[in-house]
Amino acid sequence: MNTEAERNARHAARMARKKALIDQHIAQANTDAGVLLILTGNGKGKSSSAFGMVARALGHGLKVGVVQFIKNRTDTGEEGFFSKLPGVEWHVMGDGFTWDTQNREQDTKTAQAAWAVAQRMLRDATFDLVVLDELTYTIQYGYLDADVIVRDLQSRPPMQHVVITGRGAQPALIEIADTVTEMQPVKHAYEAGIRAQKGVEW
Repeated sequence: MNTEAERNARHAARMARKKALIDQHIAQANTDAGVLLILTGNGKGKSSSAFGMVARALGHGLKVGVVQFIKNRTDTGEEGFFSKLPGVEWHVMGDGFTWDTQNREQDTKTAQAAWAVAQRMLRDATFDLVVLDELTYTIQYGYLDADVIVRDLQSRPPMQHVVITGRGAQPALIEIADTVTEMQPVKHAYEAGIRAQKGVEW
């Protein structure tokens, strides 16, 4: 039977090998650059993750811009909290879910107005982090031109970070992204008939 000392020794050796591998990867990542992150997939938490990055950036004294493309609620916890803080410019510019408006012309005009705000931020090097919340839907429904979006993203200031959220991220976005995370659902309270809860969903 293995003794506790033997198990501890094996654990220490395993962790030493792991540390050496991680240290090697860290040493190889020696370039500073603005990062484009995409949070996509059908699972919950894409926007929540992006807003966690907003908090992180603000904790470092960075300037943040947020444009919400679909949502039109101004009573969410994140908007109520972050929009009052110095160093944040927050725009809720959607008309609500597309199945609520059922008006392609209106949704297109709304999306284009929101992209104009995003373009201004993407051209302004004073913004360290720009969050484009639910941008993917505007491309999916043809409200915005993917080529224009890709061009503007690639032309942004070199050290500006951008986070894009939304289901079904387009291949054109994924191709130019530095980090892509796809969130997949395992369970959701909604399926059990539980309504969206304040502080959890909004």
